[in-house]
Amino acid sequence: MIAIEFTSRQKLIIELVKKHQPITSEQLAEMLNMTRAALRPDLTILTMSDILEARPKVGYFYSGKFIDSVASNFIKSIKVKDIKSIPTVVSEDTMVYDAIVTLFLENVGTLYVQSKGTLAGVVSRKDFIKNAIGNIDVNKVPVGMIMTRMPNVIYTTDEENAFEAAGKLILHEVDSLPVVESLKNEEGKNILKITGKLSKTNITKLLYDLCK
Repeated sequence: MIAIEFTSRQKLIIELVKKHQPITSEQLAEMLNMTRAALRPDLTILTMSDILEARPKVGYFYSGKFIDSVASNFIKSIKVKDIKSIPTVVSEDTMVYDAIVTLFLENVGTLYVQSKGTLAGVVSRKDFIKNAIGNIDVNKVPVGMIMTRMPNVIYTTDEENAFEAAGKLILHEVDSLPVVESLKNEEGKNILKITGKLSKTNITKLLYDLCK
């Protein structure tokens, strides 16, 4: 999808409609000193964007939506599945030393921990530093002993929108969220399968791409 950026003339048309509604295309063309044919593409864009509402034999009305709300709605239409990236996953019995090596080799801030194919917890740089200060033996302690366990892990799903997911990052002050899919295991119990990650970098890249 392409972000909408209105021209100065289209913004002027919006202001004229707001001031003189209902107003016909003939009246707008006269005010702008241009032909109806030349004006038609701008009116088409503004009506398709839901900024203006066209009523036959009456004229154009301002819909009440601000230009900024169009951008907001566009961002809210983007799903997590459209911007998520590949997660870095380790097993619950991975030694802390090996997990730290993985963290740096993959250049990530958080590792997702799984057990029997389901999300079991997360472990971050802060967790590693805190436990390293505590003088644990990183070669003998499994990552499952220091991770944040379910159900205390904040996560997102493919169908959640980017705006809501970004809100979770800010509210819970975390660098990333595991993206999960809810499934049933062989025993019929609900499990959360890790399918990706949604990080601050993903959100930043989204904003950059939109502005670009």
